[in-house]
Amino acid sequence: MDRHLSPQEWEQLLDDFSSSPSRRHRWLHLPLLDLAVSSLPRRDLPSHLKPLLLSLIDDHLLPPSPRSLPILLTSFLSFPPDHPLRDHLLVTVVSAFASALAAPLSKDHDAPPLAALVDALLAAANRPNHAPDRAARALACDALRALDAALPGLLAEALGHLYALAAAERSPAAQSYLLLLASAARHAVRLGRLRATASILAVAGPPTPFSVPAHLLSPPAASMAPPPSEVNVRDIRKVLALLMDRPQVLTPAAAMEMTAILAEIASAVLKWAPAIAAHIKVQFGGMLYSSNPMLLHSLLTLFLQFPDAFGAEDECTMARRLALAAREAHRPLAARLLALHWLLGSTMFRNLVPGLARWFYPNLFDPLALKAKKLECLAYVAARVDGDKVAGGRASEQATGLLDDGLVCVSAFRWLPAWSTETGVAFRALHRVLIIAAPHSTEDMRCSGAGELLNSTIFHHLQAILVDMASEHRGLVPVIAEFTNRLLACNSHQWAGEQLLRTLDERLLPRLEPGYQLASYYPLFEEIAQNETVPQLRLIELLTKQMVSLTKKHGPDTELKSWSQGSKVVGICRVMLKHHHSSHIFLPLSHLLVLTIESFPDLEVRDHARICLRMLSCVPGKKLRHLMGVGEQPSGVTPSHPGSLFDIPSPRPAQDLTSMTDMASYIHLERIVPLVVKQSWALTLPNFSVCSRPSGHILSIQDVSSAPSEQEKATGPAIERIGYTQETLRVMDSKGAETLQILRRYFACIPDYLHSSGLKIRIPCTFRFDSEPFNHAWRSDSPVSGSDEADELPALYAVMITFSSSAQFGKIPSCHVPFILGEPPGSGMDIVPIDNQNLEESSYCASVVIELEPREPSPGLIDVSIAANTENCQVLSGSLKPVTVGIEDMFMMASVPPDTLKEGVAVYYQDLFHALWEACDSSSNTGRETFPLSGGKGSAAINGTRSVKLMEVTPKVLIGAVERYLASFVVSVAGDSLVNILRGNGIIKNIVWEESVSDASVGADALVPYSPDSNLQLQLIDDDDIGVGSERYGHESKRDMGVMRVMIFLPPRNFWNKDEKNIRQVHMLDVLTLLCAAKGTVCSCITNTVSSGNSSSNVHSL
Repeated sequence: MDRHLSPQEWEQLLDDFSSSPSRRHRWLHLPLLDLAVSSLPRRDLPSHLKPLLLSLIDDHLLPPSPRSLPILLTSFLSFPPDHPLRDHLLVTVVSAFASALAAPLSKDHDAPPLAALVDALLAAANRPNHAPDRAARALACDALRALDAALPGLLAEALGHLYALAAAERSPAAQSYLLLLASAARHAVRLGRLRATASILAVAGPPTPFSVPAHLLSPPAASMAPPPSEVNVRDIRKVLALLMDRPQVLTPAAAMEMTAILAEIASAVLKWAPAIAAHIKVQFGGMLYSSNPMLLHSLLTLFLQFPDAFGAEDECTMARRLALAAREAHRPLAARLLALHWLLGSTMFRNLVPGLARWFYPNLFDPLALKAKKLECLAYVAARVDGDKVAGGRASEQATGLLDDGLVCVSAFRWLPAWSTETGVAFRALHRVLIIAAPHSTEDMRCSGAGELLNSTIFHHLQAILVDMASEHRGLVPVIAEFTNRLLACNSHQWAGEQLLRTLDERLLPRLEPGYQLASYYPLFEEIAQNETVPQLRLIELLTKQMVSLTKKHGPDTELKSWSQGSKVVGICRVMLKHHHSSHIFLPLSHLLVLTIESFPDLEVRDHARICLRMLSCVPGKKLRHLMGVGEQPSGVTPSHPGSLFDIPSPRPAQDLTSMTDMASYIHLERIVPLVVKQSWALTLPNFSVCSRPSGHILSIQDVSSAPSEQEKATGPAIERIGYTQETLRVMDSKGAETLQILRRYFACIPDYLHSSGLKIRIPCTFRFDSEPFNHAWRSDSPVSGSDEADELPALYAVMITFSSSAQFGKIPSCHVPFILGEPPGSGMDIVPIDNQNLEESSYCASVVIELEPREPSPGLIDVSIAANTENCQVLSGSLKPVTVGIEDMFMMASVPPDTLKEGVAVYYQDLFHALWEACDSSSNTGRETFPLSGGKGSAAINGTRSVKLMEVTPKVLIGAVERYLASFVVSVAGDSLVNILRGNGIIKNIVWEESVSDASVGADALVPYSPDSNLQLQLIDDDDIGVGSERYGHESKRDMGVMRVMIFLPPRNFWNKDEKNIRQVHMLDVLTLLCAAKGTVCSCITNTVSSGNSSSNVHSL
């Protein structure tokens, strides 16, 4: 490409390279490195793009090919010296040379540009030290050091010039000169230049022009390293003296690098110049009192490299300094941990650690990682002190005291749960005590110090700690069991785990009492039962007492506990059978199993105990242990499909989506209680005249051929404003006051649904699927027949059922079924009465409860989706038939004030019924009353009407329907005949029975008054149509059977009121008065609309 890229193209290129790699392909055909380097000196390129180009070269265009180095060097040399980007360009050029070149170099292609670059850098570094560009000189020295590290020995022949420059530099740039001299001297020592007779500091001419050393132009030759010459030993001592002369000019990072170089150079000539080590101690010993961890690390490097130069006092001082650094709270956590790591990691300081025990106690607010490291130090000290046996019994007391005091930091107030990190830290410290006292041995299977540790005070104290923990803190039992498992799994410390189990058997089991709390110790019991070296008599006796206790405490509320704990006890017995000789445990274990078989209440546990007893008494010991180990599965899991749950299945192709289309034909989610009224003709209640919010608007099924007129659209219940600003003084009688008191009490217990979760209703359903079509759709290889057992049936795992609906039911939570078997064909469930609400529990059905939070009392459909896993690791997903929600699902009882006694609920319901009936009278003043709601945030008003309808059914049909569907909503029954009939049936209970009340005045205050003596002018059905009701009710009067009062409430419905600019909740309240007569039934009902404004809420009753 001949032309340069424009600034806009460079911006686009930089943007593409900073994003995904796919956007870079269109630029890769260009010589990007050449274009970037040639664009840097351009004056027409914006200045903000040049640093970005250098970053592009560093990040994406390096390492370049050696052919690009001359162009890169030319660009650098032609760059203006005073340009602000020259330093950045220098770093880029040096990085390119250091990454592209490697020895041996090509004399014709690689050596010339490298020599020119070193020439330019040496010229920059050789400027007078009083020049103001000391930062540029320091950068040149750092660049030379980078090239010398990439090409070792590049500056070995210029060591004399570098020595002179470093000695003459007095500015802050001296650090760069000293590091450059140290790097060049180290490579000179590595290359064996000290054995030459000529001085390594000899200067034959000026530093420039520079020529590449010959050893970089040819492959390296292996040669023996003869001793250095006397003149070079003297010269290298001069170099070391200069490097150590000014440690104060070095930063901590530079000091750490310098000490590493000095240690390497001094070690190479220490044999011929032993005084160097003492010089190093004098020059760098002051770092001991520094607070910088880098300087402490530098001093430790010299400690380890020259141990003879530092005495015992210096070692003690250094150990105390490291221990003190770990206690200084102002230090970073990494520095404090590093100090303890240095202290324990070096053999030089390890013998000094016991004397520093008081420094290792964790503080209250130490980080947990630091506490763990300090506890490791205390464990080391305790193990060493107990092993030394110094000062008689005081050593043992000191060791146990260290362990107890150290654990206080993680258990001072209380032991945290077993899964907590603090508990893990405490048990790690206990484990470290054993590991330090008896280290792992690679030569022998058993630890060499096992016998001494078993008799040591620290081991006995550790056992006592664990016994007390298990006895006082049941939550730590799983951790103690895991601690014991870790010891048993180690070949070197298996003896410690066995001894610990014997101690728990001897000291812990006598402390335990049978009961439900004993289940916490079952993990330990299983470990004891697995170990052949632990006697089982105490454990069997305790388990026998446990089974007796479970039998005595068994009851209706403890069935699950009895089954769970009894199964675990029998499981422990099974472990004993597998790991112990039958002759050792036969008598006590057979007594335990016989007791379980005879008296334990759970059938499954008795069967398992019977199997274990039969194996114990009939199968020889060796064969029994072999049989118990065959086909061993994870404990507590019994696979119903062998080979499918515990084997890794082979990969299968993804299931074809066509097999999911008819999923609803064989996977069923069905209501347990079927709907009485089919809601296929309308899915929502009609909207009122007020406008609903758009998000909640649902269209009903309407007749498109008839458009309602404007007058019809305007009809509907008008909701009046709650607040009345002008109201005249009213005179109210005692009956009206009593009605208002009942209504106020009722509304005071209604929650504020506008500012809280709404009412919730639950629909119980059953979930099942058919085996034959399922196997056909999912290509299962297992045959299914009506007589096959459950193991041959297909299964679904991890079933997740999700719900959604266009109706206003809120967010419907999903349901989960962990496991379900397919329903076999011909299982007897093909013909089920549609009204059977008490289906027996089946192993092929799962109970699913759909939880709704309806925003309005309307029916609707719930869409059902399913996702599950099959036995063959296939993922099944799709839609099922929708579930219908009917209006009867939303029937609710009225709220009862909390101060109402249980015996007074029926009377309260009756009083509320009459109060609501009275409130809807056109002549009543209660309709103008406002009632405060629960919480005092809002109020409600009542607006209702009354009406009378004729239900063309016989009394028998009506009574049967009420008893079957509305029994829980009946408030009271009046009339001697009707009371006798309903009370004799025994279905309707806990209501008010009005036997002596006259039925003639029941409907006297209705909108259309009615009574046995006045005709409603409504056509009644003939006597011939009574039919089925004549047998039972023929002896009763045909006009005076009685009245049933029914009161049903529904969820609220929200509306946006345009006039008041707020959200209202409207609740329709319909109470029914059913007058039963032989000729027919008269239903007098009121529609009581209760509206609440702003933050109030009301009840909706049908």
